[in-house]
Amino acid sequence: MKTRDKILLASLDLFNDRGERNVTTNHIAAHLAISPGNLYYHFRNKSDIIYEIFLEYEKLVDFYLDIPEDRAMTLDDMTFYLESVFDGLWSYRFFHRDLEYLLDSDQRLREDYREFTNRCLAAISRIFEKLAEAGIIEPQEEDLRSAMSLNVWLVITNWMAFLKTAHAAEEPASLSLTELKQGIYQVLTLELPYLTPAYRAQVLALREKYRPSLPEAGLITCT
Repeated sequence: MKTRDKILLASLDLFNDRGERNVTTNHIAAHLAISPGNLYYHFRNKSDIIYEIFLEYEKLVDFYLDIPEDRAMTLDDMTFYLESVFDGLWSYRFFHRDLEYLLDSDQRLREDYREFTNRCLAAISRIFEKLAEAGIIEPQEEDLRSAMSLNVWLVITNWMAFLKTAHAAEEPASLSLTELKQGIYQVLTLELPYLTPAYRAQVLALREKYRPSLPEAGLITCT
C-alpha cells in the first residue's frame, strides 16, 4: 500500500477512535512510524487529509445509492440501501460526529457536502418513487416525497448525535454498529403511513429487527 493511502486509513481509524479534534498530524505520523515531514510530503495539513477522506466517503455513498432503473424495486433493495448507508456512517463516523465543526473549518468541504446532501436527497426521493412504482408504498405528491426524503436524511445523519445524548453517562466507545443501525427502525417508522396493505406486515417485521434498546426515557417511537 502506498504511503498516501496508509496515511488516509490510519487517519480514519484515529479520527473514529479518538475524535478528529483529539488527533494531530504528529499523532498520525507516530502511529504510522513515519516522520512528520513524510506526512507533509503527501498532505499539506490535517484539513487536506479530512477532505480526502470525505471524498472517499462520498464515493462510497454514491455507489450504495446507485438505483437500478431496469427493474422493479424490492424490499431487499430497500434493506440493502438502509444497511449500506448505516455501514458507511459507521465506517466514517467521526465525520458526522463533528460535522458542523468540520464544515465551518473548510470551505471546500462545506461546498462539496452541500452538493453531496442534494444528491442524497434526490436519490432518496427516487427510492420512494420506485417503491411506489413497485406497489410497496402509496404514490406521493412531489412536495410530500421531498419532505419525506428530508426527514429520512435528518434521521440518518443525526441518529449518532441522538445516541450520544441518550448514552451521555457512558463512554463514547460504547457506541456500537448494532446501536447505530437501530436508526433503521426510525427510518422505517416514517414510511408506515404510506405502506400498501400488501406490504405492511413485511415492513413491520423488518422494522422489528432494528427495534432500539435504549433507555425508555430517552426514546420516543411509534408502535
